[in-house]
Amino acid sequence: MPTRWTLVAKLAGLAALAGCAALARPPKAMMRGLDHRRRRTQPGARPVLALCLAFAVALGGTACGGGGGSAPEASAQPAQRVPLPPLPPPTAADVTLLMMGNSHTEFNDLPQQLRALLSAGLGGRSVAVTVAPGWMFLDERWGDPASLALLRSQPWTVVVLQAQKYSTTGVFEYSTAGAEALIRASRAAGALPMMFPEWPRLGVPETARIYDLHATIARSEPACVAPIGQAWDLALQRFPALTLHAGDGNHSAPAGAFLAALMLYATLSDGPIQTLPDLQNGVDPSVQAQLRQVAADTLRSAPPRQHCPLDKPLSPKPGSE
Repeated sequence: MPTRWTLVAKLAGLAALAGCAALARPPKAMMRGLDHRRRRTQPGARPVLALCLAFAVALGGTACGGGGGSAPEASAQPAQRVPLPPLPPPTAADVTLLMMGNSHTEFNDLPQQLRALLSAGLGGRSVAVTVAPGWMFLDERWGDPASLALLRSQPWTVVVLQAQKYSTTGVFEYSTAGAEALIRASRAAGALPMMFPEWPRLGVPETARIYDLHATIARSEPACVAPIGQAWDLALQRFPALTLHAGDGNHSAPAGAFLAALMLYATLSDGPIQTLPDLQNGVDPSVQAQLRQVAADTLRSAPPRQHCPLDKPLSPKPGSE
């Protein structure tokens, strides 16, 4: 028959374990883009987590077992070292893009859609898009040897940078040093750096805050900043029934990825958007036409090259228009 103090100890142990679990994974509300595959313990929380686990285990004899059973032990798995992946062969194309980001970059074939739009809009120029391996924040990307080797492996026309950490509550601040360093490295390699601000989460008015963060980075280290969130806001204002978000309210649906690709295209090229062709991307042609118009109208209120005015836009080969 458990005593009153045994019950108290059980509750205390359970509470301690729950607190440890909260420390072991960063809250999704704090940082945008934490992919389900890649959750990590916050570095600053590790010493506290160790103490927390030790306290929980100390309570375990009475808190988590009956009849002399012991509490389950919690152990941190060391980070696995893996060999660097081989670099892709040099890309032989007139226009070469390197995209560095996380799942927001890759969902619904966004890179392939951007390539198709550029190929259509830059008549006569061949276009190749390479996606850096792994889903990483930009500070992680700057510290990743494989990513830096890829960046320096060949001349790139454009480097697209997505996955800057930001506080979704507005309470915390995260370093932009990694993003700024990647912009400098892109410039040093002769490439045009372009920031890819993420669209707002479903029902959350955060476009201005996300864009302003990226604009601040671009004012420190000149880079183009695509007004993607502004285009999403305008599309949903005009067409409230339109589905731009995936079911999680965070990632893109096919139409959202298409609209993001349109805004990336518009930031790189000053060619007309309305004349771009329909893509085979699962989005109805009538919706694609609506989104092309939204993208064109967004450019009037949010000029995409205001933070990179000295960089020339991509253009078709002479005589191909």
